[in-house]
Amino acid sequence: MTLFHLLWTKSTTISSISKTSISPNFLTSQFRQLSTSFLVTKTPKKFRKKRKKKESPRTKLVQTQPNINPHFENILLRDTHFRFLTKTKEFLSKQPLNVLRLDDAGKLHQQLGFPRGRKVVRSLQQHPKIFEIYRHTDGKMWIGFTDFMEQLLEEESCIMNEMEIDRVNVVRKLLMMSKDKRIALSKIYHNRLLFGIPEDFRDRIRKYEDYFKVVVEGDGKRVVELVNWDPRLAVSALEKEYMVDEDKVKKAFKFPIKHGKALDLDERDERKLNLLYTLPLVSPYSDGSKLDLWTVEAEKFRVGLIHEFLSLTLEKRAYIHNIVEFKEEFCLTKHTYQMLLKQPRTFYLAGTEMNWSVFLKDAYGEDGVLLNKDPQVLFNEKLYRYADMKGIDADNDVYET
Repeated sequence: MTLFHLLWTKSTTISSISKTSISPNFLTSQFRQLSTSFLVTKTPKKFRKKRKKKESPRTKLVQTQPNINPHFENILLRDTHFRFLTKTKEFLSKQPLNVLRLDDAGKLHQQLGFPRGRKVVRSLQQHPKIFEIYRHTDGKMWIGFTDFMEQLLEEESCIMNEMEIDRVNVVRKLLMMSKDKRIALSKIYHNRLLFGIPEDFRDRIRKYEDYFKVVVEGDGKRVVELVNWDPRLAVSALEKEYMVDEDKVKKAFKFPIKHGKALDLDERDERKLNLLYTLPLVSPYSDGSKLDLWTVEAEKFRVGLIHEFLSLTLEKRAYIHNIVEFKEEFCLTKHTYQMLLKQPRTFYLAGTEMNWSVFLKDAYGEDGVLLNKDPQVLFNEKLYRYADMKGIDADNDVYET
């Protein structure tokens, strides 16, 4: 029998068996016996690795260890602690007779700075030396300043009058740094506490026609324009410091130049090369709008402008919203945050990625205390001390002039 005949006979036999003896049900049962569905193919929850949740920019700190400066971070905590005091003081000062109905105050959580859903009374009771609650003859409960606080407000008013010329020069310098030498009056008003500008500055500005001109635009917006350029004011704080300590200013910023390894530079030569690339700095009082946006010269201008902006503030620091408000006038970009992070010798960014604040490091001592304090800063510190007094301390303390 040939091999082909044997193969043909075997295949015929198998096909005949499959047609007669193997049913579909049999094949299904055999397949089920070989199924692997009983095997555990997923790792049980208790054995799975827990993925670290990405931290929100609202809570993620800008700085990480060991770069965190607790002194600067604590200043921001102080701002949060006295937010209600600051906002309520400003709001009440603009009300007729400096009073407000308690029922109305409870609806103004954003304007007064107390947590939403909380009772305003709880916040008022935290500062018994500053605010008082009383029943008026109309039978309604009202809130206002204590007699002690009224004395403090008179003192603050005297400081505002004494410092008026200084504040006028601050506004002049801001206008000189701006692109078109004009800024919306509302922007200066919104940031007035940053510079110690009085609340009624919009009225006081009329006395200085030689410096300012207020223009009403078609949409009703009032804009303050610079009348004349004063070269004596067009000198930045950095330039003044350069005359005193040249080496210190040279080390303030760093704009490293990229170079190939083939140059084989040692650390000293690399430092000299970077210094040649860093200097000269660009004056914040030059026209930054003419610079190519992404050049090193433009970045030098923006860094120098932020430095000068901070030097004009009371506490040599500002929040992101203060800086962003002048973004168009100062030719800033959306990369300001990353730009400042690259200059850790001069700037310290505190707070969270969503709401950060930038400090001029040289303006503070190693203990985190401001070296040169404006009279308004000294007044604010005294106000904070009195605001935290409670109970017996608040009743027995003697007013200091």
